Amino acid sequence: MTLLSSARAANGLTTDAAPLPLHPQDNAGGICLAELAAHRPTTITGLAARGGEAGAVVLHRLAELGFMAGESICVLQRGPGGREPIAVQVGDTVFALRHHEAGFVQVKAPQ
Repeated sequence: MTLLSSARAANGLTTDAAPLPLHPQDNAGGICLAELAAHRPTTITGLAARGGEAGAVVLHRLAELGFMAGESICVLQRGPGGREPIAVQVGDTVFALRHHEAGFVQVKAPQ
């Protein structure tokens, strides 16, 4: 295992076709961020990519921005037609994500 792959594994990053959060039991009943309703705070359980190298680049960028397992997250608002961009708050920072980027972020299903 390389240093990069072990760092990705430690941060819940995978490049498999199916989402594999850092702790699979933590995402039992979980959803991807793209499916989360607005104003429903929850917690990130991990990042999962689909799409080979392009997905790995998106994962790396999301991790650099702070989308890490254990962080609090909330969808604040969706763009025209309820689709994109999706305004999300991670900690104290607000980001605008495209729908496919939000699909990489795995979260606990809100109660």
